[in-house]
Amino acid sequence: MEKKDSMSVNEAGRKGGEATSQSHGKEFYQDIGKKGGEATSDSHGKEFYQDIGKQGGEATSDSHGKEFYQEIGSKGGQNSGGNFANDPERASEAGRKGGQNSGGNFANDREKASEAGRKGGENSHGGGRRS
Repeated sequence: MEKKDSMSVNEAGRKGGEATSQSHGKEFYQDIGKKGGEATSDSHGKEFYQDIGKQGGEATSDSHGKEFYQEIGSKGGQNSGGNFANDPERASEAGRKGGQNSGGNFANDREKASEAGRKGGENSHGGGRRS
């Protein structure tokens, strides 16, 4: 009996993926991705997405340092187009929501509140101190 060359599972998967890729367009993959996302959404609740979002945030936090967050915060501020400067009501709403979501950290940490006030005063140049 003649022995045929066998293909590994990885090789068979790669070849099958290439053949499917050649016979289907971008829309096919967008459609199956959308269907998969909808099926996942139907089978999982809000808590599932909160949990995976939290896990992703913690993983990112563990793998990036303070400089990473400073850089993306700066880029975000530059790209915002100054929306808060042009819309005081929106700025007020964002501040209110941020305060609610902070869990009242300043109320529970007088030292942190004092430091934030001091820094705010220094940065406003209205507190009598000029650098």
